[in-house]
Amino acid sequence: MADRRQVLRMGAVAAAAPALAGTVAAPALAHGPKHKEPEVFGHRGASGYRPEHTLASYELAARMGADYIEPDLVATKDHVLVCRHEPEIGGTTDVARHPEFAGRRKTVLLDGVSVTGWFTEDFTLAELRTLRAIERLPAVRQENTLYDGLFPVPTFEEVLELRGRLSKELGRDIGVIPETKHPTYFRRLGLDLETPLVRTLRKHRLDRRGAKVWIQSFEAANLKVLHQQYRVQVNLVFLTGAAGGPFNDPKTYAQYLTPAGLKELSSYVDGIGPDKNQVIPRNADATLGTPTALVRDAHAAGLKIIPYTFRAENQFLPADYRVGADPNAYGRAIDEQITFLRTGIDGLFTDQPDIGVLSRTLAD
Repeated sequence: MADRRQVLRMGAVAAAAPALAGTVAAPALAHGPKHKEPEVFGHRGASGYRPEHTLASYELAARMGADYIEPDLVATKDHVLVCRHEPEIGGTTDVARHPEFAGRRKTVLLDGVSVTGWFTEDFTLAELRTLRAIERLPAVRQENTLYDGLFPVPTFEEVLELRGRLSKELGRDIGVIPETKHPTYFRRLGLDLETPLVRTLRKHRLDRRGAKVWIQSFEAANLKVLHQQYRVQVNLVFLTGAAGGPFNDPKTYAQYLTPAGLKELSSYVDGIGPDKNQVIPRNADATLGTPTALVRDAHAAGLKIIPYTFRAENQFLPADYRVGADPNAYGRAIDEQITFLRTGIDGLFTDQPDIGVLSRTLAD
Protein backbone atom coordinates (compact mmCIF):
# COMPACT_ATOMS: atom_id res chain seq x y z
CA MET A 1 0.00 0.00 0.00
CA ALA A 2 1.28 3.47 -0.84
CA ASP A 3 2.31 5.60 2.10
CA ARG A 4 0.77 9.03 2.70
CA ARG A 5 3.45 10.92 0.79
CA GLN A 6 2.93 8.69 -2.23
CA VAL A 7 -0.83 9.27 -2.03
CA LEU A 8 -0.33 13.04 -1.95
CA ARG A 9 2.04 12.90 -4.88
CA MET A 10 -0.30 10.79 -6.97
CA GLY A 11 -3.17 13.12 -6.15
CA ALA A 12 -1.13 16.08 -7.35
CA VAL A 13 -0.11 14.79 -10.74
CA ALA A 14 -2.68 12.22 -11.83
CA ALA A 15 -4.19 13.12 -15.20
CA ALA A 16 -7.79 14.27 -15.23
CA ALA A 17 -8.91 12.35 -18.33
CA PRO A 18 -11.93 10.70 -16.63
CA ALA A 19 -13.38 14.11 -15.87
CA LEU A 20 -13.20 14.93 -19.56
CA ALA A 21 -15.16 11.90 -20.69
CA GLY A 22 -17.78 12.88 -23.21
CA THR A 23 -15.88 15.90 -24.48
CA VAL A 24 -12.25 15.46 -25.52
CA ALA A 25 -9.34 13.44 -24.24
CA ALA A 26 -7.02 15.35 -21.94
CA PRO A 27 -3.87 16.51 -23.73
CA ALA A 28 -0.52 15.10 -22.71
CA LEU A 29 1.09 16.79 -19.72
CA ALA A 30 2.86 19.86 -20.99
CA HIS A 31 6.61 20.30 -21.35
CA GLY A 32 8.74 22.80 -23.22
CA PRO A 33 7.99 26.31 -24.53
CA LYS A 34 4.38 27.48 -24.67
CA HIS A 35 2.46 30.13 -26.57
CA LYS A 36 3.09 33.68 -25.42
CA GLU A 37 -0.46 34.92 -26.05
CA PRO A 38 -3.22 34.44 -25.32
CA GLU A 39 -2.28 32.88 -22.00
CA VAL A 40 -4.06 30.32 -19.87
CA PHE A 41 -4.49 31.12 -16.19
CA GLY A 42 -5.19 28.16 -13.91
CA HIS A 43 -8.03 29.51 -11.78
CA ARG A 44 -7.19 28.55 -8.18
CA GLY A 45 -4.98 25.96 -9.85
CA ALA A 46 -6.80 23.19 -11.67
CA SER A 47 -9.83 23.60 -9.45
CA GLY A 48 -12.04 21.66 -11.82
CA TYR A 49 -10.07 18.54 -10.92
CA ARG A 50 -8.66 19.04 -7.41
CA PRO A 51 -9.79 20.96 -4.31
CA GLU A 52 -8.96 24.60 -5.00
CA HIS A 53 -5.92 26.39 -3.62
CA THR A 54 -3.91 23.30 -2.83
CA LEU A 55 -0.42 22.52 -4.05
CA ALA A 56 -1.95 19.54 -5.84
CA SER A 57 -4.29 21.84 -7.74
CA TYR A 58 -1.51 24.28 -8.67
CA GLU A 59 0.83 21.52 -9.79
CA LEU A 60 -1.78 19.85 -11.95
CA ALA A 61 -2.58 23.19 -13.61
CA ALA A 62 1.07 23.69 -14.54
CA ARG A 63 1.39 20.13 -15.84
CA MET A 64 -1.71 20.61 -17.96
CA GLY A 65 -0.05 23.57 -19.65
CA ALA A 66 -1.31 26.60 -17.74
CA ASP A 67 0.95 29.60 -18.20
CA TYR A 68 0.02 30.96 -14.76
CA ILE A 69 -1.27 29.55 -11.49
CA GLU A 70 -3.49 31.71 -9.32
CA PRO A 71 -3.16 31.77 -5.51
CA ASP A 72 -5.70 33.89 -3.64
CA LEU A 73 -4.03 35.36 -0.56
CA VAL A 74 -5.37 35.89 2.95
CA ALA A 75 -3.54 36.40 6.26
CA THR A 76 -3.20 34.28 9.39
CA LYS A 77 -3.19 35.58 12.95
CA ASP A 78 0.62 35.57 12.87
CA HIS A 79 0.62 37.50 9.56
CA VAL A 80 1.55 34.71 7.18
CA LEU A 81 0.01 34.70 3.71
CA VAL A 82 -1.90 31.50 2.94
CA CYS A 83 -3.92 30.48 -0.07
CA ARG A 84 -7.70 30.49 0.36
CA HIS A 85 -10.40 32.04 -1.79
CA GLU A 86 -11.83 33.86 1.24
CA PRO A 87 -10.78 34.48 4.85
CA GLU A 88 -13.78 32.33 5.83
CA ILE A 89 -12.60 28.71 5.63
CA GLY A 90 -15.65 26.70 6.69
CA GLY A 91 -16.43 25.74 3.10
CA THR A 92 -12.91 24.90 1.94
CA THR A 93 -11.39 23.10 4.95
CA ASP A 94 -12.47 20.50 7.49
CA VAL A 95 -12.40 23.04 10.33
CA ALA A 96 -16.03 22.21 11.26
CA ARG A 97 -14.87 18.71 12.17
CA HIS A 98 -12.36 20.02 14.70
CA PRO A 99 -14.08 20.43 18.07
CA GLU A 100 -11.08 22.30 19.44
CA PHE A 101 -11.93 25.18 17.09
CA ALA A 102 -15.70 25.22 17.58
CA GLY A 103 -15.49 28.33 19.78
CA ARG A 104 -13.86 30.34 17.01
CA ARG A 105 -16.92 30.33 14.80
CA LYS A 106 -18.20 33.89 14.59
CA THR A 107 -19.97 36.45 12.44
CA VAL A 108 -18.10 39.35 10.88
CA LEU A 109 -18.92 42.19 8.51
CA LEU A 110 -16.80 41.34 5.47
CA ASP A 111 -16.76 44.30 3.11
CA GLY A 112 -20.24 45.25 4.24
CA VAL A 113 -21.67 41.71 4.12
CA SER A 114 -22.48 39.65 7.22
CA VAL A 115 -20.57 36.34 7.05
CA THR A 116 -20.57 33.55 9.63
CA GLY A 117 -17.86 30.92 9.90
CA TRP A 118 -14.21 30.45 10.75
CA PHE A 119 -11.69 33.07 9.65
CA THR A 120 -7.99 32.77 8.92
CA GLU A 121 -7.12 35.79 11.05
CA ASP A 122 -8.14 33.78 14.14
CA PHE A 123 -5.67 30.97 13.41
CA THR A 124 -1.91 30.82 13.56
CA LEU A 125 -0.18 29.06 10.72
CA ALA A 126 0.58 26.13 13.01
CA GLU A 127 -3.11 25.78 13.80
CA LEU A 128 -4.10 25.99 10.13
CA ARG A 129 -1.63 23.19 9.45
CA THR A 130 -3.87 20.85 11.45
CA LEU A 131 -6.68 21.38 8.91
CA ARG A 132 -7.12 19.81 5.50
CA ALA A 133 -8.68 21.15 2.32
CA ILE A 134 -12.06 19.96 1.07
CA GLU A 135 -13.91 20.50 -2.20
CA ARG A 136 -15.88 23.76 -2.19
CA LEU A 137 -18.51 22.55 -4.70
CA PRO A 138 -19.05 18.89 -3.78
CA ALA A 139 -22.45 18.64 -5.48
CA VAL A 140 -20.98 19.95 -8.74
CA ARG A 141 -17.56 18.28 -8.65
CA GLN A 142 -18.17 15.01 -6.89
CA GLU A 143 -14.91 13.51 -8.23
CA ASN A 144 -12.95 16.18 -6.39
CA THR A 145 -14.28 14.94 -3.06
CA LEU A 146 -12.02 11.91 -3.49
CA TYR A 147 -9.20 14.21 -2.39
CA ASP A 148 -10.95 15.70 0.65
CA GLY A 149 -8.69 15.56 3.68
CA LEU A 150 -5.44 14.89 1.80
CA PHE A 151 -3.96 18.34 1.28
CA PRO A 152 -3.04 21.09 3.75
CA VAL A 153 -3.57 24.82 3.31
CA PRO A 154 -0.44 26.08 1.51
CA THR A 155 1.47 29.27 2.16
CA PHE A 156 2.33 31.74 -0.58
CA GLU A 157 5.97 30.91 0.08
CA GLU A 158 5.27 27.26 -0.75
CA VAL A 159 3.53 28.22 -3.98
CA LEU A 160 6.58 30.18 -5.13
CA GLU A 161 8.83 27.26 -4.22
CA LEU A 162 6.58 24.95 -6.24
CA ARG A 163 6.67 27.38 -9.15
CA GLY A 164 10.46 27.29 -9.11
CA ARG A 165 10.65 23.50 -9.04
CA LEU A 166 8.09 23.04 -11.80
CA SER A 167 9.70 25.68 -14.01
CA LYS A 168 12.94 23.72 -13.92
CA GLU A 169 11.28 20.36 -14.44
CA LEU A 170 8.96 21.42 -17.27
CA GLY A 171 11.52 23.61 -19.01
CA ARG A 172 9.30 26.69 -19.09
CA ASP A 173 8.70 29.59 -16.76
CA ILE A 174 5.53 28.98 -14.74
CA GLY A 175 3.86 32.28 -13.90
CA VAL A 176 2.04 33.24 -10.72
CA ILE A 177 -0.86 35.68 -10.44
CA PRO A 178 -1.66 36.19 -6.75
CA GLU A 179 -4.84 37.99 -5.78
CA THR A 180 -5.11 40.05 -2.61
CA LYS A 181 -8.43 39.08 -1.03
CA HIS A 182 -10.29 41.79 0.90
CA PRO A 183 -7.20 43.96 1.47
CA THR A 184 -9.16 46.71 3.26
CA TYR A 185 -10.64 44.15 5.66
CA PHE A 186 -7.24 42.76 6.56
CA ARG A 187 -5.63 46.19 6.83
CA ARG A 188 -8.21 47.17 9.43
CA LEU A 189 -7.23 44.08 11.42
CA GLY A 190 -3.58 45.17 11.39
CA LEU A 191 -2.73 42.36 8.94
CA ASP A 192 -2.05 44.20 5.69
CA LEU A 193 -1.53 41.93 2.71
CA GLU A 194 0.81 44.17 0.75
CA THR A 195 3.86 44.00 3.03
CA PRO A 196 4.25 40.20 3.23
CA LEU A 197 3.27 39.85 -0.45
CA VAL A 198 5.97 42.19 -1.69
CA ARG A 199 8.51 40.85 0.81
CA THR A 200 7.95 37.27 -0.37
CA LEU A 201 8.17 38.20 -4.06
CA ARG A 202 11.43 40.04 -3.44
CA LYS A 203 12.84 37.15 -1.45
CA HIS A 204 12.34 35.00 -4.55
CA ARG A 205 13.68 37.76 -6.83
CA LEU A 206 10.36 38.02 -8.61
CA ASP A 207 9.60 41.73 -8.12
CA ARG A 208 11.19 42.84 -11.37
CA ARG A 209 10.12 43.83 -14.83
CA GLY A 210 9.98 40.80 -17.04
CA ALA A 211 9.13 38.43 -14.21
CA LYS A 212 6.18 36.23 -15.02
CA VAL A 213 4.10 37.70 -12.18
CA TRP A 214 0.89 39.67 -11.99
CA ILE A 215 -0.75 40.96 -8.82
CA GLN A 216 -4.51 41.29 -9.01
CA SER A 217 -7.17 42.90 -6.86
CA PHE A 218 -10.81 43.95 -6.97
CA GLU A 219 -9.82 47.13 -5.07
CA ALA A 220 -8.26 49.88 -7.14
CA ALA A 221 -6.93 51.55 -3.97
CA ASN A 222 -4.97 48.40 -3.15
CA LEU A 223 -3.30 48.46 -6.56
CA LYS A 224 -2.47 52.15 -6.19
CA VAL A 225 -0.73 51.41 -2.90
CA LEU A 226 1.30 48.65 -4.51
CA HIS A 227 2.24 50.93 -7.41
CA GLN A 228 2.89 54.18 -5.56
CA GLN A 229 3.98 53.18 -2.07
CA TYR A 230 5.62 49.80 -2.60
CA ARG A 231 6.75 50.61 -6.13
CA VAL A 232 6.39 47.04 -7.32
CA GLN A 233 7.89 46.28 -10.70
CA VAL A 234 5.58 43.41 -11.66
CA ASN A 235 2.37 43.77 -13.62
CA LEU A 236 -0.84 44.79 -11.85
CA VAL A 237 -4.35 43.83 -12.94
CA PHE A 238 -7.62 45.37 -11.80
CA LEU A 239 -10.43 42.87 -11.42
CA THR A 240 -13.98 43.99 -12.11
CA GLY A 241 -17.45 42.63 -11.55
CA ALA A 242 -20.47 42.80 -13.81
CA ALA A 243 -22.25 44.90 -11.17
CA GLY A 244 -21.37 47.05 -8.16
CA GLY A 245 -17.95 48.46 -7.42
CA PRO A 246 -14.87 48.08 -5.23
CA PHE A 247 -15.43 48.13 -1.48
CA ASN A 248 -15.37 51.62 0.04
CA ASP A 249 -14.89 53.18 -3.40
CA PRO A 250 -17.30 55.79 -4.83
CA LYS A 251 -16.73 54.59 -8.40
CA THR A 252 -18.51 51.59 -9.87
CA TYR A 253 -16.81 48.94 -11.97
CA ALA A 254 -18.78 50.21 -14.96
CA GLN A 255 -17.26 53.67 -14.48
CA TYR A 256 -13.76 52.21 -14.31
CA LEU A 257 -14.36 50.45 -17.64
CA THR A 258 -15.35 53.51 -19.65
CA PRO A 259 -12.66 54.74 -22.10
CA ALA A 260 -11.82 57.55 -19.65
CA GLY A 261 -11.76 55.15 -16.71
CA LEU A 262 -9.49 52.74 -18.55
CA LYS A 263 -7.11 55.55 -19.44
CA GLU A 264 -6.88 56.51 -15.77
CA LEU A 265 -6.34 52.88 -14.76
CA SER A 266 -3.46 52.60 -17.23
CA SER A 267 -1.46 55.05 -15.12
CA TYR A 268 -1.01 52.40 -12.42
CA VAL A 269 -2.11 49.00 -13.74
CA ASP A 270 -1.14 46.90 -16.75
CA GLY A 271 -4.35 45.00 -17.33
CA ILE A 272 -7.94 44.34 -16.36
CA GLY A 273 -9.63 41.11 -15.38
CA PRO A 274 -13.35 41.52 -16.10
CA ASP A 275 -16.22 39.11 -15.57
CA LYS A 276 -16.49 37.33 -18.92
CA ASN A 277 -20.03 38.66 -19.29
CA GLN A 278 -18.50 42.12 -19.61
CA VAL A 279 -16.73 40.92 -22.75
CA ILE A 280 -19.66 39.01 -24.27
CA PRO A 281 -22.91 39.49 -22.35
CA ARG A 282 -25.74 37.00 -22.34
CA ASN A 283 -29.09 37.64 -23.92
CA ALA A 284 -32.34 37.59 -21.98
CA ASP A 285 -32.72 33.89 -22.77
CA ALA A 286 -29.21 33.19 -21.36
CA THR A 287 -27.71 32.53 -24.79
CA LEU A 288 -24.43 34.18 -25.71
CA GLY A 289 -24.84 37.68 -27.05
CA THR A 290 -22.74 40.13 -29.03
CA PRO A 291 -19.25 41.25 -27.90
CA THR A 292 -19.00 44.65 -26.25
CA ALA A 293 -16.33 47.21 -27.04
CA LEU A 294 -14.36 46.36 -23.89
CA VAL A 295 -11.54 44.45 -25.60
CA ARG A 296 -11.03 47.26 -28.10
CA ASP A 297 -11.24 49.95 -25.42
CA ALA A 298 -8.81 48.16 -23.09
CA HIS A 299 -6.26 47.70 -25.83
CA ALA A 300 -6.67 51.33 -26.88
CA ALA A 301 -5.72 52.28 -23.31
CA GLY A 302 -2.66 50.01 -23.47
CA LEU A 303 -4.15 47.43 -21.10
CA LYS A 304 -4.29 43.65 -21.44
CA ILE A 305 -7.63 41.99 -20.80
CA ILE A 306 -7.99 38.60 -19.11
CA PRO A 307 -11.61 37.65 -18.30
CA TYR A 308 -12.82 35.14 -15.73
CA THR A 309 -14.08 32.43 -15.09
CA PHE A 310 -14.41 29.70 -17.71
CA ARG A 311 -15.85 26.42 -16.43
CA ALA A 312 -16.90 23.32 -18.30
CA GLU A 313 -20.11 22.40 -16.49
CA ASN A 314 -23.45 23.26 -18.13
CA GLN A 315 -24.62 25.48 -15.29
CA PHE A 316 -21.74 27.88 -15.92
CA LEU A 317 -22.17 27.99 -19.71
CA PRO A 318 -24.45 30.10 -21.91
CA ALA A 319 -27.70 28.27 -22.67
CA ASP A 320 -26.74 27.62 -26.29
CA TYR A 321 -23.49 25.95 -25.22
CA ARG A 322 -25.07 23.46 -22.82
CA VAL A 323 -25.41 19.76 -23.65
CA GLY A 324 -28.29 17.85 -22.07
CA ALA A 325 -30.24 18.72 -18.95
CA ASP A 326 -27.72 17.77 -16.22
CA PRO A 327 -26.35 21.05 -14.81
CA ASN A 328 -23.15 19.30 -13.68
CA ALA A 329 -22.42 17.57 -17.01
CA TYR A 330 -19.90 19.07 -19.39
CA GLY A 331 -21.19 21.26 -22.18
CA ARG A 332 -19.50 22.89 -25.18
CA ALA A 333 -16.81 24.54 -23.08
CA ILE A 334 -14.22 24.41 -25.86
CA ASP A 335 -16.51 26.21 -28.27
CA GLU A 336 -17.28 28.88 -25.67
CA GLN A 337 -13.61 29.55 -25.01
CA ILE A 338 -12.80 29.68 -28.72
CA THR A 339 -15.55 32.27 -29.18
CA PHE A 340 -14.09 34.45 -26.44
CA LEU A 341 -10.48 33.99 -27.58
CA ARG A 342 -11.44 35.24 -31.03
CA THR A 343 -12.56 38.57 -29.55
CA GLY A 344 -8.86 39.35 -29.00
CA ILE A 345 -8.60 38.79 -25.24
CA ASP A 346 -5.07 38.31 -23.94
CA GLY A 347 -5.85 35.26 -21.83
CA LEU A 348 -8.50 33.61 -19.72
CA PHE A 349 -9.02 32.19 -16.26
CA THR A 350 -10.29 28.63 -16.32
CA ASP A 351 -10.98 25.90 -13.77
CA GLN A 352 -9.94 23.29 -16.36
CA PRO A 353 -6.58 24.44 -17.76
CA ASP A 354 -6.32 21.57 -20.24
CA ILE A 355 -9.49 22.80 -21.92
CA GLY A 356 -8.03 26.31 -22.06
CA VAL A 357 -4.81 25.05 -23.66
CA LEU A 358 -6.73 23.06 -26.28
CA SER A 359 -9.13 25.93 -26.99
CA ARG A 360 -6.22 28.30 -27.55
CA THR A 361 -4.76 25.91 -30.10
CA LEU A 362 -8.06 25.53 -31.94
CA ALA A 363 -8.72 29.29 -31.92
CA ASP A 364 -5.52 30.06 -33.84
